[in-house]
Amino acid sequence: MPIDAVQSVARRGARVASLACLVVLSACGRSTEPASGPTGTDGWYEFQGSWIAAGRRHSLALGDDRRASIVDLTGTMLLAGPSRPGVGFRAEAIGQGDTATGFTGRAVWTDETGDRVFSELRGQGTATGNRIEGTFVGGTGRYAGATGSYELSWQYVLEAEDGTVQGRAVGLKGRVHLGTPPSSPPTGGAKP
Repeated sequence: MPIDAVQSVARRGARVASLACLVVLSACGRSTEPASGPTGTDGWYEFQGSWIAAGRRHSLALGDDRRASIVDLTGTMLLAGPSRPGVGFRAEAIGQGDTATGFTGRAVWTDETGDRVFSELRGQGTATGNRIEGTFVGGTGRYAGATGSYELSWQYVLEAEDGTVQGRAVGLKGRVHLGTPPSSPPTGGAKP
């Protein structure tokens, strides 16, 4: 397929994905509160969901069997579950990966009111289907002090020669504690 045709398909796919994201978000309504209360009295919210994103990836071949990449993705995340912390988020992620040493990155989820939750990402590699684990490291507004974790597998569904990519999360699930971080038991013995 000629490069112009691939680029045209990639642009058309990006427009369709953007329009789909807008339609889905408009159907979600505006909700600043979780769908229901925490799963228990300890303030934890459990969720599962979907995440679709598009962006750019730049890769370098480091020999025949090794590849390093940087990626910048933006898309839509929708959460489900009886105690999800919110419904819809704009989700942005940046990261670097090496097929020999793994993946590290950062993500920001922004809800419809502008409140954000931050996370660090780690994975076993850059190949499609590898597990990625996220650790919440705070946020703004109602997500200030957020802690917890989530996991997913990332699949690229479109990869153009110019570095344009589109993908989706598979098996996205996790739990988050909102507000003041939960107290942890003291370490070590009693001090005099």
